[in-house]
Amino acid sequence: MFSITIVILILTCIISFTAFSNQKVINDLIFYPPAITQRNQWYRFITNGVIHADIAHLAFNMFSFYMFGEFVEKYFMALFDERGKILFITMYITALPVCLIPTYLQNKDNYHYRSLGASGAVSAVVFAGIFLDPTIKIGLLIIPPIIPGFIFGPLYLILSAYMAKRGGDNINHSAHFWGAVWGIVFVIITCLLLTRFNPITNFLFQVKNYFS
Repeated sequence: MFSITIVILILTCIISFTAFSNQKVINDLIFYPPAITQRNQWYRFITNGVIHADIAHLAFNMFSFYMFGEFVEKYFMALFDERGKILFITMYITALPVCLIPTYLQNKDNYHYRSLGASGAVSAVVFAGIFLDPTIKIGLLIIPPIIPGFIFGPLYLILSAYMAKRGGDNINHSAHFWGAVWGIVFVIITCLLLTRFNPITNFLFQVKNYFS
């Protein structure tokens, strides 16, 4: 039986590859704020996450998602038992609209703005993993996994916030930032409401032990 991570990955790849050669699919699914504002096409908050600009964009997102998705999904299963799978997919799906709310508010009448890709949801999964295991080693492309998550995380957030403010590179850094924040918030809320596990205490304990 496939994991939720693999199912999401396969579906995203199938739809993305279909969209590469079909502009209508892209137009129908892409995040386009005026279509939401004027035609109430709220589904675009979700569907933009299953299409990508090109193969490189898709590959980077799905590789990052796979590397952390399997880990986070199993961690959720350990924390929440059978509810873990439902909560994992809930985190992923809710991250898609949550990460785009600031973007929508800034561009709801901007006819020139479009956004696509699963980056916000992937960021949520990555940062959920970092929050649950802050000493996990992370690398970037040619850089081997040598940076602990609790150092990588703040650097990533600072850079994303800076790049979002600067703009001009056709990348929705705001979605990356808010997706990452949502991953952490989701873990805190669900753990405190549904388990006796305190993820904040666990995070601080692991970071402290790292320097011991």
